[in-house]
Amino acid sequence: MRRSRITAYVTSLLLASGLALTGATATQAQAATGGYVALGDSYSSGVGAGSYISSSGSCDRSTNAYPYLWNAAHSPSSFSFLACSGATTDDVLSGQLGTLSSSTALVSVTIGGNDAGFADVMTTCVISSDSTCLSRISTAQAYVDSTLPGKLDAVYDAIRAKAPNAKVVVLGYPRFYKLGTTCLGLSATKRSAINNAADYIDTAIAKRAADHGFTYGDVRSTFSGHEICSGSSWLHSVNWLDITESYHPTAAGQSGGYLPVLTSNA
Repeated sequence: MRRSRITAYVTSLLLASGLALTGATATQAQAATGGYVALGDSYSSGVGAGSYISSSGSCDRSTNAYPYLWNAAHSPSSFSFLACSGATTDDVLSGQLGTLSSSTALVSVTIGGNDAGFADVMTTCVISSDSTCLSRISTAQAYVDSTLPGKLDAVYDAIRAKAPNAKVVVLGYPRFYKLGTTCLGLSATKRSAINNAADYIDTAIAKRAADHGFTYGDVRSTFSGHEICSGSSWLHSVNWLDITESYHPTAAGQSGGYLPVLTSNA
């Protein structure tokens, strides 16, 4: 998600409020013979996973991110890692499609969360009441209903036009919280609503991906048992040492949550 937004919102507002929150298939072989292009936002760039590539700057691309790991394991003919922290659908369209071509065999992408207001939703839920949190989530879901499908269509149409021969794997977002357990921080009401919001956007993304003939990779199952409050979380809660990593997958989340889903669908 957007680095500047999560820093500006979460750092200033949380501190001000004093609140704290505690073996390859045939398809895979075919993909490896062509080029691989990794697009999307911070869940694909690897924010939260550490080991950032210095040349990626504020995009925070990590050598622990699932695209980097897939490339290392499969050695495609070329690898273009363009996912960037904070990317929206418009950012993908304007700055991430340049290396797609008819020789591209595999494309992966996570996108849509920033369009729907991820950073502001999380900030609102951290510092505000249950009712205010639920209201902000409702606003985000209305955007997912009214506007996000068209935004996704534009991205998916552009990917297919530029990479007509590619297998396109659209990956979703995990649920953040394990429910039904004692957990410091957000109320049970907020945690449940945030999980429902993740389901809501995942459903919308999966529908648009299917309608374009793309493969949807659902990471909720691989993250099951590794949500925040699980005792074995693959997601950061608020990370006070680097607030930008909050609510992003750890290195274990990238290798254990995202990579298997791409591998099984590539």
